[in-house]
Amino acid sequence: MTHPHRFTMPTRTEQERDFLSNLEVAAMDSQTSYVEKFANAPLWMPRQNVARFLAQWTIYREHILHAHGSIIECGVAFGSGVAAWAHFASIMEPANHTRRVVGFDTFTGFPGMSPQDAKAESDLSHAGGMAAPVQRELERLIELHDENRWVGHIPRVELVAGDACETIPQYLDDNPSLVVAALVLDFDIYAPTAKALDVFLPRMPLGSVIIWDELGVKDWPGETLATLPLLRRLRIRRLPFVSTMSYAVLE
Repeated sequence: MTHPHRFTMPTRTEQERDFLSNLEVAAMDSQTSYVEKFANAPLWMPRQNVARFLAQWTIYREHILHAHGSIIECGVAFGSGVAAWAHFASIMEPANHTRRVVGFDTFTGFPGMSPQDAKAESDLSHAGGMAAPVQRELERLIELHDENRWVGHIPRVELVAGDACETIPQYLDDNPSLVVAALVLDFDIYAPTAKALDVFLPRMPLGSVIIWDELGVKDWPGETLATLPLLRRLRIRRLPFVSTMSYAVLE
């Protein structure tokens, strides 16, 4: 099944679109079992996705590992982010059952756009854009991953479905002990990003990390505008091998 937003991103070249189409055909034609595909994941992963995984790993190893608290993923999409953080935690600190990964998403696309999103250059900047109707699938896969890790009887990953402007405050009401080690901002649009910063930032101690996916990106100006009040207080860093990801360690 082709997911159009992978092919319609304005920064994609025609060669990159052809590559993705050919990779999908190769996967469909492959005689290799699914288990072997999983075990040989780098063979099937585009270079850009390998780079992103390495960037997440670098930030986790150098910063998140030494910070106390949960990892909040704002924008789950098809689940690679929450899965990566969960794997890193299970590998690097298997006994730390307090290291939770909490993912927020509607799974039905953007609930609506704010005036701050009006100049977004992405064709997906509309209500219902970026839909990823895979919540049940992700929950099943998370259960399977729990079967293959230490302390697997205590859940590591939690998915919170709905409009984040409503679910984030409710989650904090339901979980008053929450401390945030990493806040991953990938909602793309203004309102939920601003809500996430407003609610979670007071729960972030020194040494914790904010990670952006589209800070300074024309496709999604809402993420930048939501962050603007903080910019002069943060040292924004980046890794040279990924295109849009940036981060800041609270000092």
